[in-house]
Amino acid sequence: MTALIRYQADLLVRSQRWLAPVLLYAAFLGVGVRAGQPVLDSLGYTAAGLLPVTAWLVRACVTQEPPAARAVVAAAAGGQPRAHLAALLTALGCAGLLGTAATAVVPAISDPASTDDSVRVPLPSACAAGLLATACCALLGAAVGALCTRPLLHGRGWSVVATVLASLLALVTAGSPANHAVTGLVTGSLTGTVHVPVLPLPGAAAVAAAVIALACRLTSVRG
Repeated sequence: MTALIRYQADLLVRSQRWLAPVLLYAAFLGVGVRAGQPVLDSLGYTAAGLLPVTAWLVRACVTQEPPAARAVVAAAAGGQPRAHLAALLTALGCAGLLGTAATAVVPAISDPASTDDSVRVPLPSACAAGLLATACCALLGAAVGALCTRPLLHGRGWSVVATVLASLLALVTAGSPANHAVTGLVTGSLTGTVHVPVLPLPGAAAVAAAVIALACRLTSVRG
């Protein structure tokens, strides 16, 4: 599996398919995160933006090989499910690195205070909450990406539309782990209270694991 992930990562870097989602995320942060803003608001914004970016990276990794190359890799890897899993894990790992880097920078330029600047926010707790929220959004983004591309959806147009809609729903639907984690940061900023999303993270991990397992299983049937 390590060799497969390295292969997928090398393909992603060489194909430059990572460039568009990374630039989109950088632009998103450049518009929404400014120096001196409340740290919890900025961390919530940073985490939320990673969800659709992760879904995009998943689509990029899963579709970057032509069918003939996928067949060769699957034969060498011991089956299509393992090869597909490597692509999904590569995308999730890249998104995790991107989100972690952004979450590390945001507290350094943000104001450790509530929205009205009346309550000081402890930075260690804020950073922990931001990292867990980022992890929730990355996991849900990976689930969205796995659901909205091959082997479940093959048409590129339908795949893009489904990815956009599913990403939006994952962020705004009540009960979604990503929504819970981001909302906790934003609402906590009003009072200067840090809500560490301890419960949403296992929920996001469970959803991502179930969807990834389903997608990998279906590769043997739908390709």
